Amino acid sequence: MAETASKKTENTSGAERPRLMLMDGHSLAYRAFFALPAENFTTATGQPTNAIYGFASMLANTLRDEAPTHFAVAFDVSRKTWRSEEFTEYKANRSKTPDEFKGQVELIGELLDAMHVSRFAIDGFEADDVIATLATQAEAEGFEVLIVTGDRDSFQLVSEHTTVLYPTKGVSELTRFTPEKVVEKYGLTPAQYPDFAALRGDPSDNLPGIPGVGEKTAAKWINQFGSFADLVERVDEVKGKAGQNLRDHLESVKLNRRLTEMVRTVELPGTVLDLERVPYDRTAVAMILDTLEIRNPSLRERLLAVDPGAQEAEAAPVVAPGVALDGTVLGTGELTGWLTEHGAEPLGVATVDTWGLGTGSVAEVALAAAGGPAAWFDPSELDETDENTWAAWLAAEDRPKVLHNAKGAMRVFAEHGWSVAGVSMDTALAAYLVKPGRRSFDLDALSLEYLGRELAPPPRPTVSSPSARTTAPRPTP
Repeated sequence: MAETASKKTENTSGAERPRLMLMDGHSLAYRAFFALPAENFTTATGQPTNAIYGFASMLANTLRDEAPTHFAVAFDVSRKTWRSEEFTEYKANRSKTPDEFKGQVELIGELLDAMHVSRFAIDGFEADDVIATLATQAEAEGFEVLIVTGDRDSFQLVSEHTTVLYPTKGVSELTRFTPEKVVEKYGLTPAQYPDFAALRGDPSDNLPGIPGVGEKTAAKWINQFGSFADLVERVDEVKGKAGQNLRDHLESVKLNRRLTEMVRTVELPGTVLDLERVPYDRTAVAMILDTLEIRNPSLRERLLAVDPGAQEAEAAPVVAPGVALDGTVLGTGELTGWLTEHGAEPLGVATVDTWGLGTGSVAEVALAAAGGPAAWFDPSELDETDENTWAAWLAAEDRPKVLHNAKGAMRVFAEHGWSVAGVSMDTALAAYLVKPGRRSFDLDALSLEYLGRELAPPPRPTVSSPSARTTAPRPTP
């Protein structure tokens, strides 16, 4: 049974050895595209996201399982490379890129940028060459290297300190190719793999093979002669029809050998030491996922869990619904004075409440002025003066208020005997008018998209059922 990527590579040089993980972005995105049906992953505007979703899921899982200290992703620029210049038919048999795939690689790049992941795309070279260059540099610097790719030519890079993680089932299962695994699979060492690939040919790259020569014969010849170079020097020793076919196609096979060798000297900006993982821009990550309507909580949690800055981000204070970082907690007898000072200006009003079929109660209320002070209070702690002041302010037509899902707030306020007037804006309804096809009108999602601010989960109210709400259902226009 194949050893999968859930088991980390053993570190033969001690725990202090840094670990670099390299991904072939195009290869993995394309696999993700075909692993997930596009019709099930499309935004309201028609943008397919199946490749993005599959890539992000595999990315989160692999970062979790392998815990690299350094990380980078390489992409192809175009099909025009040094290989296509040397052999014009290189990859010429490949079909046109599906329309549904177009644009998704660029969006994956935006997600990686938000995660502060280094990505490379070098004119004239393939992602493989970039990966080979970085892997070679990393080994020289004492790194352990992990290469995640769907290209078998990468097996030539496998060594004591470089392992290839090769997708064998969509993008959900990766098989580890160590030197021992390459020998087990092909009967050859990693260094011999490009010799073997040249003789075998590669239909996916449009590299012709030798008639009548398959993988077994190719492997036998390499083992018998030791290398492709020695085989060429002693080609007259190869007997039979297969030997004659080899001699007849020798120039073609020599070309194959040049094309299958990865370039390890691509000129790159920076070095592998610059690829150390750093904390995400978590707000940007959330905004990209929201824009692409990727709201699967498990995927988000997995992506954020492998953020190098996760511990600091979770410990840092965040904005609670409707409350600024400098918000004041108002105790008994303090609301009247606060409203006297700030109640004439437009105030945002948010609640932690319960409401159901005609019943509900408010557990907490938050008030905030635009760019100014904020406060919150527990209605059960209001004294008579505060209660009267609050009720009068809510009912005043000349006191502008901004609510989220005003209809729901009015309903639950009515349970306390409070009427509401002077509503100048309903942000849930405004969001519906701007983009009626969005899947969520929750206040936290809108805050991230339009303000770039992450809202913390509200405190649990002390009331019982139905469950507390601070977010709005789909508004009724």
